[in-house]
Amino acid sequence: MFTGIVMGTGRIIAIEVKGGDLELGIDAGAIEPQRSNVGDSVCVQGVCLTVTRRDGRAFYADVSRETMSKTTLGSLGRGARVNLEPSLRAGDALGGHMVSGHVDAVGRLVAQHEDGRSWRMEFELPAALMRYVAPKGSICIDGVSLTVNQVDGRRFDVNIIPHTRGVTTLGELAVDAGANMEIDVVARYLERLMLNTKE
Repeated sequence: MFTGIVMGTGRIIAIEVKGGDLELGIDAGAIEPQRSNVGDSVCVQGVCLTVTRRDGRAFYADVSRETMSKTTLGSLGRGARVNLEPSLRAGDALGGHMVSGHVDAVGRLVAQHEDGRSWRMEFELPAALMRYVAPKGSICIDGVSLTVNQVDGRRFDVNIIPHTRGVTTLGELAVDAGANMEIDVVARYLERLMLNTKE
């Protein structure tokens, strides 16, 4: 479990195809080595991955075909910067919202512009997921916990403050680029509970 508060960024240093899956090597100098030991979960660009081995400052993780089909990880190249967050520990601050690292879909950035000192970014999601997106609700984009401003059809927008833009990869996202989206898990559970009460 994560909070969507990115601890820092790393870089993809190795990509190896293994039986149709990928093994990614990530320079994780931004996070403490003891937070990415073998067997630990690390949120990489919004995706929960399991550390399979370490080599100095780098850790390695497998990416399955299923994960590649639902995320942007399969399209990243060597040198790409990625958001990193180690898994939540008892006593850690809950600064964002509860994030599982299980990406629901790749959304698309359709527009962005300066809005005071921040940037307003408008994204498009598959129609089936929009029922989980609510104004002033939470959403996780590329591993970053954000607050939804407005919702319009298949689109919603968020504001990115200068700090977040500087310490995450969101400032590098270009219009028409894809981003890993995880809707608020609370919305999913509420829907499930409501369906069960109708049966």
